[in-house]
Amino acid sequence: MAKEKTSYVCGDCGASYRRWQGKCDDCGSWNNIKEEKAAVSGAPKGLSGKKGRSVSLVSLNEPIKHQPRLMTGIDELDRALGGGLVAGSAILIGGDPGIGKSTLLLQAMGELSLKGHDCVYISGEEATAQVQMRAKRLGLTDAPLKLGCETSLRNILTTLDDGTPPAVVVIDSIQTMYADHVESAPGTVSQVRVCAHELISFAKRKGTIVILVGHVTKDGQIAGPRVLEHMVDTVVYFEGDRGHQFRILRAVKNRYGGTDEIGVFEMTGTGLSQVTNPSALFLADHNAREPGSAVFAGIEGSRPVLVEIQALVARSSAANPRRAVVGWDSGRLAMVLAVLDARAGLGLAGCDVYLNVAGGLKISEPAADAAVAAALISSLSQIPLPEETVVFGEISLSGDFRSVSQTDARLKESSKLGFSKAMMPKGKKTDQQAMQLHTLERVTDLVSHFFPDGVE
Repeated sequence: MAKEKTSYVCGDCGASYRRWQGKCDDCGSWNNIKEEKAAVSGAPKGLSGKKGRSVSLVSLNEPIKHQPRLMTGIDELDRALGGGLVAGSAILIGGDPGIGKSTLLLQAMGELSLKGHDCVYISGEEATAQVQMRAKRLGLTDAPLKLGCETSLRNILTTLDDGTPPAVVVIDSIQTMYADHVESAPGTVSQVRVCAHELISFAKRKGTIVILVGHVTKDGQIAGPRVLEHMVDTVVYFEGDRGHQFRILRAVKNRYGGTDEIGVFEMTGTGLSQVTNPSALFLADHNAREPGSAVFAGIEGSRPVLVEIQALVARSSAANPRRAVVGWDSGRLAMVLAVLDARAGLGLAGCDVYLNVAGGLKISEPAADAAVAAALISSLSQIPLPEETVVFGEISLSGDFRSVSQTDARLKESSKLGFSKAMMPKGKKTDQQAMQLHTLERVTDLVSHFFPDGVE
């Protein structure tokens, strides 16, 4: 008879321990180790004498069987996924509560079912009537989408195996599913791992696209074992601030496409609407006459995006001045402040600094260094940047500006939105002749635009 074995597993990295401890030795996280029970037999470890079947091997030069991608009809979603859904793939989508994950997937499944594809939506958090009410609000009552409310993995797989397998299955959410042969509560490390493994195996075996909705922790990471993100083919995050109506769909892992594409949506009363021109949306409330504001010409994947960066610099008498950052890396801000102090003598070490990326967008591109520096200097000098000006470029620790990629795409998007001037690193050739270019070699060149007579 099988006996029960208790182990303690880290929810972040999956490391196993014989007894509970506060800190995981492998990943260093605290208070993430949970008790896990598993039934093990008394048989010795290792494979038995039974012979397995041979695995078919192929060469690298054999012709590839390309399968057409399934287009959802929502262009921004297809862009983030690398060009549509791939048959037999497993997709994990995470995001904060109430950000719009279920709404987006319900809209996508409704569009696919209207095109004649067999789609199934399994909800473990809401009743069928609640999903129907949301579909009515979204105008999808005529869509032949199949709904179900179930949390038992065995019942779900039995339903999906009955007849022709569906084209797409949505599981909302994976943390609510449970396997009856695992002795633990739904949402635990063992349950999430087993349920995800069974659903992914079903997707590979039947060619069905399985989309898993995942809860996130307070740090914004998908809850449950980290191995869950390794098991699926694509991991996307639905980002946004509840104070803004904008939503960003960003891929962080994609075996069938790039991980640098984003999809931009706007939350409305009738669901999520696509934003085909994010630059115009992010700059809708931009006021070029106010100091402390700079327009950054950035690149998100293959798409140029213009966004406003706002800075506020205020003198402080505190021993440790405050640094508040929204939408950018705080470590990167500290580096830019240090360079401006050491190479340009601005004396920002004794100032409170507040930095914000307007619209709720999160920027990780190093090319934003120049726009951040321009916004900081503008706020310090109380002199606004010249109107119709965009700024981009990377700042090195020596105080030099380094060139960035896709300069022509940045300038073309800026010119299309009415900007006629650009501050950019020197030495990068461009074909854009319609814009007036101000080249920058060092941070002192940028400072001289605001302090022509030098810093006092």
